[in-house]
Amino acid sequence: MKLSNFENVIGYKFEDPKLLERALTHRSWAHENLGGKTEDEIRAAENESFEFLGDSVLGLAVAEQLFRKYPNASEGELTLMKHRLVSTTTLASVAESLKIGEYIRVGRGEEKTGGRTKRAILADALEAVIAAVFFDSGYVATRSFVAKILANEFRSVTPEGSADYKTLLQEKLQAEQLSGPTYSLLKTEGQPHERTFFVEAAWKTGKAMGQGSSIKSAEMMAASEALRSLQTKKPESAKRKD
Repeated sequence: MKLSNFENVIGYKFEDPKLLERALTHRSWAHENLGGKTEDEIRAAENESFEFLGDSVLGLAVAEQLFRKYPNASEGELTLMKHRLVSTTTLASVAESLKIGEYIRVGRGEEKTGGRTKRAILADALEAVIAAVFFDSGYVATRSFVAKILANEFRSVTPEGSADYKTLLQEKLQAEQLSGPTYSLLKTEGQPHERTFFVEAAWKTGKAMGQGSSIKSAEMMAASEALRSLQTKKPESAKRKD
């Protein structure tokens, strides 16, 4: 399909269309169709490095928008809202609404396995498009672009509604291509009418503890502590790219 059609969908006209072309080129297509090129030339044609930059620009634009919308929110509340907005789940959903899958260039193998509909590929492509807008017009234009494509998400996110730590942890681990956490009740203390439950959340690369007056609240605290732990560690996906 013509990229000009996609420009109409996203409401942005590129000064340099090649930026958009690269943003929508998956590495599988580049490796299959650029035989004879050096690895550096192939890398310069696909969207992985754009995805890297787009992730950072998106994070800044979302953080700024949230701070302006909720100037009195705590750092924790802002962090949780930001995490929800930049999660793979949210980005893939937005990418689907923009029909990005119809425009991505993927290799034959990815085509056969449904690469155009894979949520990770869609989310990565959206981040790459954000990077392309940044290179094309700078941060101010990109901030406006992000606000436009995430308008519905910005309207619905609130400090109160972002406190589902278990869902956020699930999404965080999925984004790092890890299995979801398991929750185990370790012990219970106190009288029947005044019990404290101690729960452990465990995942492939770590574990965290939580406690509460119910198993559910203990699990929520454990998930919150797990998110805090993961935010201070380098993602597994980043480690694999080193």
